[in-house]
Amino acid sequence: MTPANPMKRRKDRIDALAETSAAGGGTTVLEAGSIDDKPGVSLIASAWQRLRRNPVFLLGASITLVFVVLALISPFIAPHDPAANLLIDQVRPQSNPVPGPQPGFPLGADDAGRDLLSRLLVGSQQTLIVGVFATLFGLAGGLTLGITAGAFGGWVDALVMRIVDVLLSIPSLLLAFSIAAIAARPSQITVIIAVAAVQVPVFARLLRGSMLAQRGSDHVLAARALGVNQRAIVFRHMIPNSLGPVIVQSTLVLAISIIDAAALSFLGLGNPNDRQPEWGQMLGRAQKYIYDNPQLAVYPALCIIVVALGFTLMGESLREALDPKSRR
Repeated sequence: MTPANPMKRRKDRIDALAETSAAGGGTTVLEAGSIDDKPGVSLIASAWQRLRRNPVFLLGASITLVFVVLALISPFIAPHDPAANLLIDQVRPQSNPVPGPQPGFPLGADDAGRDLLSRLLVGSQQTLIVGVFATLFGLAGGLTLGITAGAFGGWVDALVMRIVDVLLSIPSLLLAFSIAAIAARPSQITVIIAVAAVQVPVFARLLRGSMLAQRGSDHVLAARALGVNQRAIVFRHMIPNSLGPVIVQSTLVLAISIIDAAALSFLGLGNPNDRQPEWGQMLGRAQKYIYDNPQLAVYPALCIIVVALGFTLMGESLREALDPKSRR
């Protein structure tokens, strides 16, 4: 056997495969495997395929769904009026300041004789309202600043980003506390405004970064080369392709908003009317009974932790599913 024979056989085999492929229109090579002819899927569909098999996302989504449903129907399923002093006759400041569990009151009552379970259920609604509206207002403000900086660039971008940098340099809770303390009278609205103001620079910086990345993309350059005006480029091409990370971030911010709102209410800057229960407010009221009756603080604290955990797990799973670098 001459050395040229193996080379000749290899060449003949390649030629035969090429002729077979050209004649039959096939694209399958047995040694290398076959080409999958399945149609492609969109980014959202691909992300959903991973999310529905992700136990972390399913856990977070389940917690979030239960919280939202309970918050919506809580006034109808609460066993008692959360503002009614039904067990006030059992409150003894010296011997029994907090009535314990009993028939009809599975978690007992607070120091004013009000059903603790009913207050936890109705308090979830107030917590959801504060968290959602604070996130929406923060998102609106962040979108305004981010779009302005990302669309115009130049000195406008520099000015907006320096303002954002100043806001980000202040600890979030301290900034929210300062804004809430300016109000003449604490209320639920002041808490929403204070928490929303803290979230504005987060959304602004994230959207600005996404839009800057879009400014150099092929489709934006092509639109600019075709003479499309700047407004159409920004609103039709840059913004729609930049909102994905912002929407994912909003789920994470919602958990932070709930925690910050509870902290402000705990410090006495929330709604002073305790006839409308809120978890942070309940936590602050329980301070003086923390040693003898810790359940007054444990129950609302657990509710805050579990709900914040649910939003965080869901948000992190969404971020990983939509991030091409995290795909497996």
